[in-house]
Amino acid sequence: MTFCLGINVEEGLVGIADTRITSGNEIITARKVTAYQNGFGAFFVMTSGLRSVRDKMITYFEERLDTMEERPDKLYKMVNLMAEELRRVCGEDEAYLCRGGLNINLHTLVGGQLTGDSTHKLYLIYPEGNWVEIGQGTTPYHIIGEGGYGKPVLDRTLQHGDPLHFALKVGCLAFDSTRISASDVDFPVDVVLYSRHSHEIVEQRYEAKDLADISSWWQNRLRESVNELPSEWIENIAAKLQRVQRRMGRNGTG
Repeated sequence: MTFCLGINVEEGLVGIADTRITSGNEIITARKVTAYQNGFGAFFVMTSGLRSVRDKMITYFEERLDTMEERPDKLYKMVNLMAEELRRVCGEDEAYLCRGGLNINLHTLVGGQLTGDSTHKLYLIYPEGNWVEIGQGTTPYHIIGEGGYGKPVLDRTLQHGDPLHFALKVGCLAFDSTRISASDVDFPVDVVLYSRHSHEIVEQRYEAKDLADISSWWQNRLRESVNELPSEWIENIAAKLQRVQRRMGRNGTG
């Protein structure tokens, strides 16, 4: 499984991707996020699904970019190109993959800003090649891969107007929650940041030791918060439990 998270806030974009790949009994580390920046703007691509489909799609996409006389000036046009190459891979490989019991299940997050874009954008491409935009007016994030464990902290805290640093903190907590509960998501984790109108992607890889302190801090703070939770609402059932415990003590069953 995979954890790839894209966040779109007013100040920019956050991308977080784990690097664990499980193939049968083998576990390897491979990068799941790729950044592109060279005069036409900047954007990143993250994928979840069959690695072979991903690698072939990216190869076709990059080859097409290299041979284009004029590159797209808006990110949605770049997304359309990638979707076309995904469909090309589907046409070539889908029948063979199905014979082996596999499906083309590639989900792709594309985020960035090109020279013709008025602001940064974040898109999700489905395995069929259709896409949706993720941003203001919708939930300001999307997870591809293992999404269930990281959603609660994002849904409870993240808003489109939050600062970029806040979004990064929440995103890292979502990754940590997923890593704790899903055995096939783990370090190293790659982080990409895009600041609005900068046309530059900033990248950083974190190992487990780099984020160990915040993971421990978060776990301890959660336990403290549970202890500090107002308890008036449980007084009735707590009184019933105490009566049961006293009765057990009188009967010598404690």
